[in-house]
Amino acid sequence: MPETGGIDELGGDLTIRAATAGDIAAVSSLDTRITGMTKAAYWEDMFERYGKRPNRFFLIAEDGQGGVAGFIIGEVRAWEFGSPPSGWIFALGVDPDTRLNKVGTRLFDAMCKALAETGVDTVRTMLARDDELNMAFFRSQGMMGGPFIQLEMPLDGPSLSSAGGD
Repeated sequence: MPETGGIDELGGDLTIRAATAGDIAAVSSLDTRITGMTKAAYWEDMFERYGKRPNRFFLIAEDGQGGVAGFIIGEVRAWEFGSPPSGWIFALGVDPDTRLNKVGTRLFDAMCKALAETGVDTVRTMLARDDELNMAFFRSQGMMGGPFIQLEMPLDGPSLSSAGGD
């Protein structure tokens, strides 16, 4: 599902394409630059789980020199807590040196197109409430609060059997 677009402001063509095994080291390195955490095994697993299966998408933004300028990962999920099938985006990274050059927007648009081609009509994501960078990006793409509420509980707290509920 390659998608090639015009000239970006970095001076080269930007191509959105499916990730290959050869991209994983660059994705891992980019993620380390963004998050400050090295997790190469995680990215290898992500490629195995999302780069090779139907209705799962691991896309790369490749700059004109063959470098990875960004990545996005998403999938179709169905019927969780009554939700009809919808697209989910759960990983997005753009080289900090290329931000504000529409790399994230091009990745987001390509992911939405891929998800729509599966037949879903909604895309969702979940962010930490203090993740201002990604919150601003996704809102600029037209995303807003949805119909679900995220709940959580620490597992090192009270006994799980005394947490109540059924």
